[in-house]
Amino acid sequence: MRRLNAYVASVIAAGLAAVALVATGDPLAGFHHDAPLLITLVVGTMVGEMLPIQVVLRRAQGEIVLSTTFAFATLLAFGPDTACIALAGASVVADCLSRKAPAKIAFNASQYAVTIVTSGAFLALLTGVPHPGDHPFLNGDLPGIMAAAAVFYAVNTMIVATVIALVDEIGVWEYLTRNFLVQASSAGLLLGLSPILVIVGTFGLGALPLLALPLVAIYRGERQALAKEHQALHDALTGLPNRTLFHQRVNATLAAGGGATHAVMLMDVDHFKEVNDTLGHHHGDELLREIAARLAQAVRPEDTVARLGGDEFAVLVPDLDRADSAVAVAERLLRALQAPMQIEGLSLEVTASIGIATHPAHGDRVEILLRHADVAMYQAKRAHSGHQVYRAENDRHSTRRLTLAAELRKAIDEGELELHFQPQTEVATGTVRGVEALVRWRHPTRGLIAPGDFIPLAERSGLITPLTSFVLDQALCQARGWRDSGLRLPIAVNLSARSFLDHELPAEIAALLAKWGTDAELLQLEITESMLMSDPDRARTVLERLTSQGLRLSIDDFGTGYSSLAQLKRLPVDEIKIDRSFVIDMGSSASDEAIVRSTIELAHNLGLSVVAEGVEDEASLRTLRRLGCDLAQGYHLGRPVPAESLTPLLGGVALRRAA
Repeated sequence: MRRLNAYVASVIAAGLAAVALVATGDPLAGFHHDAPLLITLVVGTMVGEMLPIQVVLRRAQGEIVLSTTFAFATLLAFGPDTACIALAGASVVADCLSRKAPAKIAFNASQYAVTIVTSGAFLALLTGVPHPGDHPFLNGDLPGIMAAAAVFYAVNTMIVATVIALVDEIGVWEYLTRNFLVQASSAGLLLGLSPILVIVGTFGLGALPLLALPLVAIYRGERQALAKEHQALHDALTGLPNRTLFHQRVNATLAAGGGATHAVMLMDVDHFKEVNDTLGHHHGDELLREIAARLAQAVRPEDTVARLGGDEFAVLVPDLDRADSAVAVAERLLRALQAPMQIEGLSLEVTASIGIATHPAHGDRVEILLRHADVAMYQAKRAHSGHQVYRAENDRHSTRRLTLAAELRKAIDEGELELHFQPQTEVATGTVRGVEALVRWRHPTRGLIAPGDFIPLAERSGLITPLTSFVLDQALCQARGWRDSGLRLPIAVNLSARSFLDHELPAEIAALLAKWGTDAELLQLEITESMLMSDPDRARTVLERLTSQGLRLSIDDFGTGYSSLAQLKRLPVDEIKIDRSFVIDMGSSASDEAIVRSTIELAHNLGLSVVAEGVEDEASLRTLRRLGCDLAQGYHLGRPVPAESLTPLLGGVALRRAA
């Protein structure tokens, strides 16, 4: 910052010196020579300065202005005294109308003054322009005019490039080489028209409108080119920087050096696929726009929020005072998403998981930092902690997760998946009244893999549909086996949002029921509360199709989706499952016990049965018995086990532990 301030001050000082130099001449002499042409060029300079083309490159902003054409033409026709006053004055007026900061106003005017005086000196050295009389140029003036135009471009560009490089903390040469084609092509077109403008104006002002078309064409062409450049570096949906621009900014930040701490964060929206699957992609897009806006408002101007694709966002936080500050930024981002988001009349709750990697502790290249942030984000999802800082000991999960994703399709096709069953026990008698089917992956080399390690992969990779089909098929196969042995034991199967809204699901279940010759009442489908409440009308249509087949329906994770039993009463459901988060803390939280009690009473009044999840001890079971709960499920009553381990315990005998 100190270097930047010193540079700006030096440019302003040089500009004041340039203005003082030209003020010793006669800037108004042109009025005596050709007042109409001078007025035309000054007005053109003013209008061109007021209609800039905004150029946003990295974190700095610049402008391409048509005033360049008229200002250089003024230099050729009337000399540097008049041109300096005209261009610097136009800059001051335009910047004041735009309410720019005083320092920027002074810097821009000084930049132009230095540019005009320097290029004017070269013009005077190489030519006799401006010539007295009615002939603006002689045959030998062209090389000198071209050289003066090149000096005009070089000086102006170097002044701007230096201040942008200081702001952006990159090398001046890096900036110049990166943007040379854009700068040179626009400057060449604008400066090349200046001599033509002088010749036409000397011939007669009535011919000047002939130059309007090429000027307009240049203006439109530059805007279209910049629009394409913006599109190439920004996300079309949210307007945020895209992956390419994010990589550029991280690389530039790392290249700046200085020993500062920088943070790269990766954020993934939790359960976003359910929004798309349940409400449609239009609502999903609107939700992403709202999320992007909130994230952008929650960071500093020097930070970067980017959308990498889908529901994945990245954040660059440079120049932190210490590594721990990155955690505070992540918490601020999560707080920004807490308030419900209103999307076309629907109120949606959004949570996210953020992984944090810092430089230099966790890497010195953008690819490494992003990969480490991805590892940390995955850990945050697993721990439901909201955010997590990268730890090297967890890095194995990233490679493992990618490998599992590639192997999951093969596992489904080749029968590596199996079902385990967790009993649902009648609270009053201790008798098993049903089971919940839970899928496990018996990997040939990794052993038994828990669902938390591969279900999210199935959801993200599109394999959740064939996975659900496998679970339904195996559950009905087992129901038939138990029925043939004299046990009519309902089996509950969880449905994902995508499977729940699949129009082919009722037909698929009907075909499976026929395949195994199993009664529909032996299959119970569990749908999360949030899936139902996001679009109750559509959910009711789907549920009615399923209940018409005789299937039982249960609402899973009840109490976490911000619905009410009155809302659920309008849906054709048979049962609710109280979320384990309320059951586990009943013994130490009076409010949790009150929630469980009220839920049980209201559910019974509405004709619904109640299952309590997360029963981990005898005290919780006694409390549920006292509150009149129907069924209970949890490790205290039985862990998920293969069917052959559970079957011997199902002959009407009370089940306590099946470890």
